[in-house]
Amino acid sequence: MKKTLLATALLGLFASQTTVAADDTAELRNIIKQQQKVLADLEKRLEATEKRVEKTADAVEETASSKNTTTLGGYGELHYNSVENGDDKVDFHRFVLFVGHEFNDTTRFFSEVEIEHSLSGDGKPGEVELEQAYIEHDFSDTYTGKAGLFLTPVGIINETHEPETFYGVERNPIEKNIIPATWWEAGLNLNIKAAPGLAFDTAVTSGLQVATEGGKAFNIRSGRQKVAKATANDLAYTGRVKYTAINGLELAATVQYQTDITQGKGLDAADATLVSAHAIYSIQNFTVKALYAQWDIGGFEAKALGRDEQFGYYIEPSYTINEEFGVFGRYNVYNNAAGDSSNEDAKQYNVGVNYWLNEHVVFKADYEKQSGSKDAKIFNLGVGYSF
Repeated sequence: MKKTLLATALLGLFASQTTVAADDTAELRNIIKQQQKVLADLEKRLEATEKRVEKTADAVEETASSKNTTTLGGYGELHYNSVENGDDKVDFHRFVLFVGHEFNDTTRFFSEVEIEHSLSGDGKPGEVELEQAYIEHDFSDTYTGKAGLFLTPVGIINETHEPETFYGVERNPIEKNIIPATWWEAGLNLNIKAAPGLAFDTAVTSGLQVATEGGKAFNIRSGRQKVAKATANDLAYTGRVKYTAINGLELAATVQYQTDITQGKGLDAADATLVSAHAIYSIQNFTVKALYAQWDIGGFEAKALGRDEQFGYYIEPSYTINEEFGVFGRYNVYNNAAGDSSNEDAKQYNVGVNYWLNEHVVFKADYEKQSGSKDAKIFNLGVGYSF
């Protein structure tokens, strides 16, 4: 009997402990399930937070990138010209703004808008001009293309003409009357970096349209159409080679050909070929620049006027005294009617000084004497800047 009671008591105690253990296990399982649910919910929230952070970072990066790749710049020039036995003039010759944008590492946009002579409009002396607006793309390290409105690859100052980059208040007469800088056209250009310091440019663009009658007949400068509803019956083809592999030396040559420089307005086709070459050599503080340019124009109309041949050249030595001061001299010769043996060459002498307030702000002064077909003595003062 006692054994039976003892066994019954032990069985009861065991059953009680088993029930308690089972209850504890069930409660523990419930706690674990709740914790797993909480962890899963936290994981979902964390993933959502990470996505929001990534989106915000991308937006910030995109905004910062766009701010860093859109650029604004420009340059300007104020001139004072005192002409002996003539009227003195003061002129804000150029006010220019650049806007550029890099879409990525290989594709970019550049533009240039200019106001000439402060005022434009009917009866005003100036103009508002779009001088550049093109897309540039790097196809590789060797090939870079342009499409749009851009500066013709010719001469020294046509592509680089900020006032602090050259001597003299006014630009030289060769790159005004023979190479009609600033000279821009619309079309396509391919730059080829053939080797370190050796590059080629090839361009197909709109061309000049010169008059065939009057005082400006076959005048190269007045033939610029400036891509303003320009007649494009006849395109121009330009090639340039440029060599800069030797430190301090730049050599370049350009050839342009147009089958009819009158764009079909003349009595016969006037094919035109421009050949230009220049050299720049710098050793320590001394620099010499030299440029030659020549037009050969076909057709009996240009020949009858003596304007079938036009040429010009200049040589310019300069010396940089220090970071602030530099002095120069320039000898210029040109003739827009060299085909007429009776037409005398125009000659111009310049001597002067540049004072750089800093590398992008310059004050200039020079004395200019014109002789030959033109005769004048002029004292020039100027201030220029770029940014």
